[in-house]
Amino acid sequence: MTDFQALTGLAEIADDYDVLLCDIWGVIHNGREPFSEAIDALDRFRTERGPVILISNSPRPAIAIPEQFRQVGILTEVWDAIVTSGDATMNELSRRAPGPAFKLGPERDDTLYENLELHFSDMGDAQFISCTGLFDDENETPEDYREMLTEARELALPLVCANPDVQAHRGDKLIYCGGALAQLYEKIGGEVIYAGKPHPPIYNLCRAWMEEILGYVPTADRVLAIGDNIFTDLLGAQQEDYDCLFIASGVHRDKEDALKALLVEHNITSRYMSSLLTW
Repeated sequence: MTDFQALTGLAEIADDYDVLLCDIWGVIHNGREPFSEAIDALDRFRTERGPVILISNSPRPAIAIPEQFRQVGILTEVWDAIVTSGDATMNELSRRAPGPAFKLGPERDDTLYENLELHFSDMGDAQFISCTGLFDDENETPEDYREMLTEARELALPLVCANPDVQAHRGDKLIYCGGALAQLYEKIGGEVIYAGKPHPPIYNLCRAWMEEILGYVPTADRVLAIGDNIFTDLLGAQQEDYDCLFIASGVHRDKEDALKALLVEHNITSRYMSSLLTW
């Protein structure tokens, strides 16, 4: 379905759904500033309809996200639960503990490892790579890691990707994420393990929260996913048979003219579209 039903606001369809699965980055903030209309829309849905579960490909565990919200100026609690790629990845990492692992990513993501009995080492002594992103996503690109990843492939090291997103906007700047390194590693023949969107583990965690909050898991037609990334949010919703509201002003905002062709090429659909998340 490449012809989206355009919405003027979430209120048009809110009564059709029992729960929202809402992306964070690109929908309710851009890493620098909050989107006040989106925050109001989620607050209204919680008040008038049902729970909101935030579902993010952040490599950090959910417990770290509220502090991130405070840093960008989101002071209203507009969620009933938060599920992250970091949460889903922790299960994978715990199965591989104690490792050792080669840690690939910035120090700010180290909260992922706080409750894991995981040891770290140089590449040559590692059993696998744990990747949360680039060391310096403000200045580096995946090509800066080609030599490192080629060495890892020669050592036959699996790469556990804690953030499947390839790119995201931080303010007005487009930065590369962990998924960009994972994508390059796959292209040169490396093995990658994913747990975040669009892969099943993160949605299994969301359904566990639905059961906890509602006392039951709604049927797929009563769940609405909201997101801005066609390769994670839209594809994940499609694979789970959830309706999706595509937010066009997010990561693909500079590709509007090519968007329909991109969706057709990759056979990805969405039921609804809006420029911004509003009520």
